Amino acid sequence: MNDTVDTTTEEPITISGDEILVKSEEDQAPPPAVKQETQVAAVQEAGGAITPMTMLQIAVEQGADIEKMEKLMDLQERWEANEAKKAFNLAMAKFKANAPQIVKDANVTYSTDRGVTTYDHAKLATAIAAAAPVMSENGLSHRWRTNQLDQGIIEVTCIITHALGHSEETTLKSLPDSSGGKNAIQSVGSTVSYLERYTFFAALGLSAKDMDDDGRASGNANQQTQVQPITEQQAADLSALLEEKDISVNRLNEYYGIQRLEDLPSDKYDEAVSLAEVAKPDGQ
Repeated sequence: MNDTVDTTTEEPITISGDEILVKSEEDQAPPPAVKQETQVAAVQEAGGAITPMTMLQIAVEQGADIEKMEKLMDLQERWEANEAKKAFNLAMAKFKANAPQIVKDANVTYSTDRGVTTYDHAKLATAIAAAAPVMSENGLSHRWRTNQLDQGIIEVTCIITHALGHSEETTLKSLPDSSGGKNAIQSVGSTVSYLERYTFFAALGLSAKDMDDDGRASGNANQQTQVQPITEQQAADLSALLEEKDISVNRLNEYYGIQRLEDLPSDKYDEAVSLAEVAKPDGQ
């Protein structure tokens, strides 16, 4: 028996230096999660803040999927909104620490068949001129939004906005002020001006020196002739209307700053009736 010897030799396998280098890098490359942690740690070591935007930039570099990117973008929006609110609160605190003093510089006097009413107040332009520079120093600005609702009710909203975007609103409503023989347009203009002034003061937490309540308080030291209160019959009629509309007497008393319905100034009777006609019942 002849033994057969296989003399076939395998061809040598050659591996280039570049291939060895590539293989070595692949074996040593950290998984994505480890890589992200490393990048975050690098940011922290450099003294940078870890924000959703930082995480978003890292995700982009790693080729993250759309779902992850959307979640990070939503997180960034919420973070920015929270930062803007904190900046707004800080700016308001600084504003109030240096709030300007506003002095009443205007007088209003008008007569009706029920008496003469007179009071002093701070002009809106005076308040803005005093407050605007301090607001600007703290990145704050203001504007108004005006609407005319059903039954002719006028709504004015003062909006205070910070440079980073956060804003807060203060809204007041009233019927047109027809006192003093105003025509329809003057009544609307007077009410808008009145509401702009009071929403501005309320939104910023301001008060004029010895600020009045526009003739509503019975003890106004500036009132030359006190308006008489409504009659017993008017009080009874108004009380019946409030009961019919399911509106508490206390609610109306608080609005006019009086202790009893019988203390309502007579020149506010028609306005009170109109308000009761259009106001929502208690609890709504």
